[in-house]
Amino acid sequence: MKKFIVGLTGASGTIYFKRLIETLKFIKCELYVVATQTGEEVFEFELKQNFKTYLQSLNYKYLHLCKIDDMFHKIASGSFQVDGMIILPCSMGTIGKIAHGTSDHLLIRACDVQLKEQKKTLIAFREAPLSLIHLNNLTLLKQAGAIIYPLVPAFYHHPKSLDEIISQIIGRILSYFDIEIDEHIKWQGI
Repeated sequence: MKKFIVGLTGASGTIYFKRLIETLKFIKCELYVVATQTGEEVFEFELKQNFKTYLQSLNYKYLHLCKIDDMFHKIASGSFQVDGMIILPCSMGTIGKIAHGTSDHLLIRACDVQLKEQKKTLIAFREAPLSLIHLNNLTLLKQAGAIIYPLVPAFYHHPKSLDEIISQIIGRILSYFDIEIDEHIKWQGI
């Protein structure tokens, strides 16, 4: 069973997080979810659901909700082995903190650990336009080994709904972790 740390921050786009969690549950991965307070608030604002109630409703014994201030949690250590970490969506504030190694809460510390251990770490953001500060922080993370993934939809598969756009993005993200899902429609050429 693959194990992933999944982070949620206060950026818009929590529908992607929700689809990612449901997809990873469907393919039976063990999940360590860590969310900032603002991440939970944006989730509730955008999706009109209580964050913790939503996770509980999944009734999935391999989903572990980690407390943001629990710096003694096993995901804060490089000796705890996972298959990777995905922060979706990741705010530019969190990107800045990770890029500069602040490790002031569990999500940032877990990401710092994944990068130092050279584990696959995907940081997906939805910010636009990007300032020079954003670009510099993203460059630092790329240099540290992170996969930088802007949440930009593709249209070559002729999506007919928002659901199909979200599925294609989640499929593309998971392909970086050698997970193929049916919803991921790859470019086949003309």
